[in-house]
Amino acid sequence: MKKLINNAEDVTVEQLRGFDRAHADIDVQFDPNFVAVAGGAKDRVAVISGGGSGHEPLHGGFVGMGMLDAACPGQVFTSPTPDQMYAAGKAVAGDKGILQIVKNYTGDVLNFQMAADLLRDDGIEVRNVIIDDDVALKDSLYTAGRRGLGTTLIAEKVCGAASREGYDLNQMAALCRKVNTYGKSMGMALTSCTTPQNGKPSFDLGADEMEIGIGIHGEPGVERSKIKTADKITEALATRILTDEAYTRELSEWDADKGDWVEVETTDITFAKGDEVIAIVNGMGGTPLSELYTVYAKLAEIADQHGISIVRNLVGNYITSLEMAGMSITLVKVDEEILRFYDAPVKTPALRWGV
Repeated sequence: MKKLINNAEDVTVEQLRGFDRAHADIDVQFDPNFVAVAGGAKDRVAVISGGGSGHEPLHGGFVGMGMLDAACPGQVFTSPTPDQMYAAGKAVAGDKGILQIVKNYTGDVLNFQMAADLLRDDGIEVRNVIIDDDVALKDSLYTAGRRGLGTTLIAEKVCGAASREGYDLNQMAALCRKVNTYGKSMGMALTSCTTPQNGKPSFDLGADEMEIGIGIHGEPGVERSKIKTADKITEALATRILTDEAYTRELSEWDADKGDWVEVETTDITFAKGDEVIAIVNGMGGTPLSELYTVYAKLAEIADQHGISIVRNLVGNYITSLEMAGMSITLVKVDEEILRFYDAPVKTPALRWGV
């Protein structure tokens, strides 16, 4: 294992210290660890997310004006703890409540629910919305249902802007659910990755093999085959996304009237000719940007063939898996509301425009 670390057990705290020194306009708190905007969100709905470290710039890199108000980093590939989310919520929330955006991994879902319960005990209204946009599979060792991938980024951007426009908590939760049902993602890997604590690859791949359908924690995918050309790999992922059938599932949400968690049925969209989308070609941490543009060229061609218009795009490393070589593709259908909030000004360490 070759990594720029000091002690494998201290990597998260040491990286947070560096983040703190690099971004003086963002508050970094320790014990419990979280990253927050200075001054919080006292006059509007606070937007909070989080997850295991190792996926940077997600989530801490998206804390700032027009996006997240706080993010909670767990240990590498490990959910943050409820006390982290509770402390972050208390630090940034005012009387408008909190929207928590949660990727569909079992630890994240349970811990964010526990944090929401603690915050409600203190009189703070909270809504949790789960992102489950991975079309590769319906269940994994980490999830009950589809995993959360690139649509998380769009949800954080859109909801962060909506908060600053004055949306209330119910409007924010409805908007976040809409973004989730409009988004679909799928990823692949050319190599595995190595967590500092384990010191060995999370799975083995031959020198001439690739893995299709991987998750962001280094968990194996759904299909292993010989490496193909960039165009063929892109076509396999994009076709799966564009032809994915509507997926109906039940997700846990808080019912304020009942004062309890209830199962809410939602169904995502199917892409159709004439749709406009935001496209993300995301690197998993070890793939050169030049190769990601090769993927984007083919993705744009495939979208044209399906009558889908890519109206905005992101190409680069946004949701990584340590040093894994590979990429994921995300397509999110947009309407006027989503596109307006996506285009709104944003200023974070990893995403910035309009300012």
